[in-house]
Amino acid sequence: MCFLEITAKIQQELKQPPTIVKQSVKDYIVDPRDNIIIECEAKGNPVPTFLWRRNGKFFNVGKDPRVSMRKRSGTLEIGFRSGGRPEEYEGEYQCFASNDFGTAISNKILLRVSKSPLWPKEVLEPVVVQEGSPLVLTCNPPPGLPPPNTFWMNSAMTTINQDERVSMGLNGDLYFSNVLAKDSSTDYSCNARFLFTHTIQQKNPFTLKVLTTRNLPETAPTFLSPTGLASDKMVLRGQQLLLECIAAGLPTPTIKWFKKGGDLPTNKVKLDNCNKTLQIVNVSEEDSGDYICMANNKIGSIRHTIAVQVKAAPYWLDKPSNLVLAPDESGRLVCRANGIPKPFIQWLVNGEPIKSSLPNPSREEDGDTIIFRRVQIGSSAVYQCNASNEHGYLLANAFVNVLDMVPRMLGPKNMVIKVIKSNRTFLDCPYFGSPVPTLRWFKNGQGSGLDGGHYRVYQNGSLEIKGALAEDQGIYTCVASNILGHAENVVRLEVKDPTQIVRAPEHTSANRGTSVRFNCRVQNDPTLPITVTWLKDEQLLNYGWRIKKDEESITIPNIHEGDQGTYTCLVKTEIEQVSASARLTVLEEETKSPSNRSPMLADRPEPPKDLELSDPLERSVQLTWVPGDDNNSPITEFLVQFEEDQWEAGKWRNLSRHPGNLNSVVLELSPFVNYQFRVIAINAVGESRPSRPSSRYRTSGAPPDVVPEDIKGWGTKKNNMEISWRPLSNMQRNGPNLHYVVRWRRRFVEEHWNEFSTSSTKHMVHNTEIYVPYEIKVQAINDFGPGPESSVVVGFSGEDYPSAPPTNLRVSKIDSNKVNVHWDPVNSSSINGEFKEYRAYYRRESTLVKGMRVNKEKKTKGFFTSSGSGILTDLVPFSQYSMYLVVVNSQYEGPYSNTVEFQTKEGVPAAPKFFRIFQRTTDSLHLSWGPPLEPNGNVIGYTLEYHTVNRTRTGKREVKSFLPNETEFTLQLPERFIRYKFYLSARTQVGSGEVYAEESPHFTNEAYKDPSSIAMQGWFIGLMCAIALLVLILLIVCFIKRSRGGKYPVRDKKDLPLDAVDQKDQDGSFDYHSDEDNKPLQGSQTSLDGNIKESDDSLVDYGEGGDGQFNEDGSFIGQYTVKKDKEETEGNESSEATSPVNAIYSLA
Repeated sequence: MCFLEITAKIQQELKQPPTIVKQSVKDYIVDPRDNIIIECEAKGNPVPTFLWRRNGKFFNVGKDPRVSMRKRSGTLEIGFRSGGRPEEYEGEYQCFASNDFGTAISNKILLRVSKSPLWPKEVLEPVVVQEGSPLVLTCNPPPGLPPPNTFWMNSAMTTINQDERVSMGLNGDLYFSNVLAKDSSTDYSCNARFLFTHTIQQKNPFTLKVLTTRNLPETAPTFLSPTGLASDKMVLRGQQLLLECIAAGLPTPTIKWFKKGGDLPTNKVKLDNCNKTLQIVNVSEEDSGDYICMANNKIGSIRHTIAVQVKAAPYWLDKPSNLVLAPDESGRLVCRANGIPKPFIQWLVNGEPIKSSLPNPSREEDGDTIIFRRVQIGSSAVYQCNASNEHGYLLANAFVNVLDMVPRMLGPKNMVIKVIKSNRTFLDCPYFGSPVPTLRWFKNGQGSGLDGGHYRVYQNGSLEIKGALAEDQGIYTCVASNILGHAENVVRLEVKDPTQIVRAPEHTSANRGTSVRFNCRVQNDPTLPITVTWLKDEQLLNYGWRIKKDEESITIPNIHEGDQGTYTCLVKTEIEQVSASARLTVLEEETKSPSNRSPMLADRPEPPKDLELSDPLERSVQLTWVPGDDNNSPITEFLVQFEEDQWEAGKWRNLSRHPGNLNSVVLELSPFVNYQFRVIAINAVGESRPSRPSSRYRTSGAPPDVVPEDIKGWGTKKNNMEISWRPLSNMQRNGPNLHYVVRWRRRFVEEHWNEFSTSSTKHMVHNTEIYVPYEIKVQAINDFGPGPESSVVVGFSGEDYPSAPPTNLRVSKIDSNKVNVHWDPVNSSSINGEFKEYRAYYRRESTLVKGMRVNKEKKTKGFFTSSGSGILTDLVPFSQYSMYLVVVNSQYEGPYSNTVEFQTKEGVPAAPKFFRIFQRTTDSLHLSWGPPLEPNGNVIGYTLEYHTVNRTRTGKREVKSFLPNETEFTLQLPERFIRYKFYLSARTQVGSGEVYAEESPHFTNEAYKDPSSIAMQGWFIGLMCAIALLVLILLIVCFIKRSRGGKYPVRDKKDLPLDAVDQKDQDGSFDYHSDEDNKPLQGSQTSLDGNIKESDDSLVDYGEGGDGQFNEDGSFIGQYTVKKDKEETEGNESSEATSPVNAIYSLA
């Protein structure tokens, strides 16, 4: 209130010339049935007075009893209750608003009365025409004001179908390119719709008789409109250009348009009426030129050239604006306008030509500029600039107000602004003064002015603080000053800590009947009061008697299905709000078996009983019941269910829920339903069994209450539109014989609504144009009447293949992996559907790297823009690409554009194909690698960086470079156990590519076992030598034994037979040999030790030379060794079994 009072007081003190703020349009057409109101509103101080001129002469409003002027306004009201005709007041009106400091004037308002004359009576003779001939049925509507819209209909009040053969011209005539037998009719009527009077005048119908013939002669095209080979057309800038070409011929000619010397501006041109009409909505100078329409059929073609000339009524380049000057100041008013032809500029002062006004030494007129020098008090005035040519005029008022005023603050004093820390804020300081004051801001009364850094001062005096900090808190002073003085105001800024929810509610799942708690602990600035509000499913939570709320939480006891939902804690302060949400899910509780229940435990309630219906109304009834026993747990809620016997007999559905302390409720019902009800009691344990059903109650019928939902219109084919909707549910029917009335009409076209009644949920509209918008409405109706009509939904007829390709496809700013793509967009009318994208098809044809093959898979990229540019990314460097473009609507792709080819620049290579590290010796590492799979250019070498690794510490990094044909490197290790990390990358002229990082394995303490060169390893050679030496020793021993006769001390007592009894060893195993069987083994060991006993014995002693039982062919030795091996295999693992001596002996 204080601010408004200050502003009002300053406005009273501030003198100001008049300013026109509202006026009627220049060409003002009024309805003769209404009173005439000519508007003229102005502001100024003192309040302006008004007068009018009519047809250039003073209009004495007071003398005409039908004319009155509104108080404190110049608006005229002309009434005709006492007689008179509106036509008497037609003419040109101009308003003058004056006060002590000047006069402002309105435009010249041409007042005309709307006219809708009747069609002249005429007798139309039947039109007789030969089949195949052209025909024009003339309309010639009566001249109305404004001119009427025309259309053709038949006696059934349906529009005449128009296509390539039959169409209405811009003049309203109906053109037949060729007449067919089916065109015979008695009711071709031209209709004129007058917009102001909302009336339609109908011409007497034409009767058309077609004389048929067996063979229709084919004819070359000729033009019906316009006639001849050339014509002219003038249009004003900013208006709509409509060109028409309608041709006759058989077969029906097709029409194509061209522009001489260039292409049609596809982004502006729209072709209608089967290409017979060319439309440019907002014409500009570049639309001038020769437009050529060509009519063509298989017999021939013909052309017509229309020379379009674009003129322009005046339009502003620099409109003069108000000027406030202090005494001795200077300034200027500028009035610049353009037009074709160039407008004439005329200056007026206070409504009179400046040349006939009193001279003013401080004022100088210079064409489109008035210069003011050292103005003085008393020279305030209102200046008018009039820019005119033969096509119209512009008029602008601009006052020059000369005054001197000490700076004044317009805002309230000592405001307090509160802001959250780190947020942006504005400190406002509105001011006024003359001369215009300069304004500066200070903080805490110190400093040289605030501007820069995170401060910014705007021209209107506001100070912006970007990201307020705690240290920004304080007193800010704004000072406005001019040569007459200064004024200041103070704003106090308080920086507050943000409000935070430090303990937010959490998602919870709980069994029905249990309690749930949602927390909401808030941390906030202690100087900001907070308000905590709880929402459920985005609606205010009704706490009722059950939900308990405290400062930091809410508790919901005995939860049930109705409590399920999303709970939101909303915290508000005077300058901000925060929120947090959590979901509650109610689970079914696992019930105990009856045998486990204790009589003292709570149980589900008993079902309600004695249901009664009373107070029946059209859409409600009162239901009363007697609650059953609660079984030691209070009843918290009653659930009322219903069943109806018409649509889903026997199915019970929930109707409403009510608190547990009620036993009588009013039920809201739907019309035309035969109800019966039942009630279920609910407590903390669960639900009771349902009650017995009530008696039935039938509600009376009514019209539908709702409109069909999900109304859509879309085309399944290019020449149709399917209108569909979601049907009303059975409970929404409200009566018998439900059906739907579908209405549709072309959008942006003045035509009647088409209407169709159906009981289905969709309707197909045929013979539509390709992808045009329709307005659609659907209404439900039953035997009791119509329901509400739906709001208008916009649908579209079917799409077709786009008819034109993008043109002039080209590329620029080619990089290694991306390129800028440009093209000339297609005309929106050629898309033949909803624009989806421009789709680029591109393929990598080859690489510029010699010897490489590439994958030529075709890829796509969508540009979701109607402009003609985009960026194609994810390309492979140093490659040859080809690309073309198509435009895509929701269903189809259009024809291909021109194909362009381009080469991407060289890039950095991919990582090497492989990187291996070997350790062939203990003091070196061998590295090898392969060239990158995608070099992305000509590889000029490799870079290897490496450093030692010691847990988390790294050593100095070394760098080595290699030629492109070098793929191996050996690194000498200064110490055997040092580990390295390597970074390898390939290089092109652009730079190094992707790095392949590897760490040397844990084998630096022994030589690497290279399976490919094992024969060259030292350990292998040593092993082979050891085996050879061992074999040589065995051969020598064998030779010595054979040369000595090979005595074998088999048994001390040779005459004793072998024991048949098995002797058991001390370890519990059984041996199938006697103790003496072991003696040869001992003897053999002794002989090998050099202490040979009975060395002179020979096997010959046991037989006849070499023919004895035990020959020296090794058979006994073999028998022994077999037995010994068997003994070892069966588990008698003596130490001798693994003795090298035994091994040698066995080999011997």
